[in-house]
Amino acid sequence: MKILIDTDILLDVALRRSEFYAHSAAVLSWAEANPGQAAVAWHSLSNLAYMIKPDARTFIADLLDFVEVAQVSTPDMHAALRLPMKDLEDAMQVAAALSFGARHLVTRNLPDYRRSAVPALAPQAFLALVE
Repeated sequence: MKILIDTDILLDVALRRSEFYAHSAAVLSWAEANPGQAAVAWHSLSNLAYMIKPDARTFIADLLDFVEVAQVSTPDMHAALRLPMKDLEDAMQVAAALSFGARHLVTRNLPDYRRSAVPALAPQAFLALVE
């Protein structure tokens, strides 16, 4: 089952956010155990780099050992602009998920993805689904 992992999940692990770390790390562990089934959006990596510097290069390099970068194009960005979502960055995540063929988008930010064309799941719900 293909998934797109939202930036917040990556930040939970990179910043070791105690309240969210365990479930978010388990999502990344699933991705590592299931090659080719998980992707991140290209812009998630730049957001991540900005938020976790100076450790960004190492974290991203390790992440790319087992997570794909969703391939997107100009038409995908146009599609994101047309999505009925308030937050453009979230719409870009959905466009990346669609491009990757993701069945789910794994995020803690469920309210912003209510109108998503790709169903959003919290880490706990995703992990329960794949157990």
